[in-house]
Amino acid sequence: MSRLFSVTKSVEEIVAHFNVDVSPSVEVPSETVEGTYGLIVFERDGLRTLRSVPWGFPRQTTDMRRDGEPPGRIGLVADLTNPMWEKTVVDPQYRCLIPITHFANPEGAKGQKTRAWFSLHRQPLIAWAGFCRRTEAFGGVFAGMTMTANELVRPFNDRMPVLLKPDEYDRWLHGSIQDVIAFQFREPMPSEDFEILHTRDRWQSGIPPGNAFPRRHNMLI
Repeated sequence: MSRLFSVTKSVEEIVAHFNVDVSPSVEVPSETVEGTYGLIVFERDGLRTLRSVPWGFPRQTTDMRRDGEPPGRIGLVADLTNPMWEKTVVDPQYRCLIPITHFANPEGAKGQKTRAWFSLHRQPLIAWAGFCRRTEAFGGVFAGMTMTANELVRPFNDRMPVLLKPDEYDRWLHGSIQDVIAFQFREPMPSEDFEILHTRDRWQSGIPPGNAFPRRHNMLI
């Protein structure tokens, strides 16, 4: 999937939806890309906390270390067998819920790509299955798990977020590694549950779905 998502709900709505117990003063970002801040909900000692942290775990290849390059970021967890995830994905203390209302994919010809936003019809506030951890390079960070895309998303991207229903939040936060694997490899939510907002907004425009300029299907990009 692409590395762009948005939340168009208020902090108060997020707190209520996720039954947050501890909510420091945070702002809801209009959009989140790798390296910028996003909101996460995690649980410690039975209390759910809302926090704003950067998206993307540190990633540094052997060549990068050899050349003295600083680590980059990786915000998507696709391969659970990758050694960089082996401790994080197993231990429930590193699980989190990522509040989102929309995720985006680029649409159109190279050099003219626009934003196509995907959201759920009857569940405007969604939890993306995530992982969070304090790292030496970047401090607290988070990443989201991906899965095979459904038929609606597949023409844009072959991966999409692992989205959770409210009655699945506890299982994600406290479940075993077998539960994590089951979530990633289950069938994605059906295409008919989603809607697409086609826009004329350039991919790098920074315009969130709430302010998007819709594009009619018969309108040239």
